[in-house]
Amino acid sequence: MEIFTDCLYAFLVGGLICMIGQIFIDFTRLTPARILVSYVVSGVILTALGIYEPIVEFAGAGATVPLTGFGYSLATGVKEAVMQYGLLGAFCGGLTATAAGITASIVFGYIMALIFRPGDKT
Repeated sequence: MEIFTDCLYAFLVGGLICMIGQIFIDFTRLTPARILVSYVVSGVILTALGIYEPIVEFAGAGATVPLTGFGYSLATGVKEAVMQYGLLGAFCGGLTATAAGITASIVFGYIMALIFRPGDKT
């Protein structure tokens, strides 16, 4: 029964995050790129304020998979690297913490581009 509640919490929190993004798309003039950036930045800010960590503990993948989770990973990586390496960690920590996700998105994006032949719509 515990796995069911964990999945339910992940679904509800992740769905809420996505619902907020959809509301921004539907009812504001914000472009998807600006919403994306604001989600990543809000993940960093909420992590710095100590608000996002309890959300991650409560919802797990529901909080770490959306774009706010990427900001959380960046902030957590920088924080850990600064504690270990000092000021130099501020420059390398975020990239080190998110390297696997960045690499996966580049590789899978390339594979999809090969399969589906993207081009300009006319």
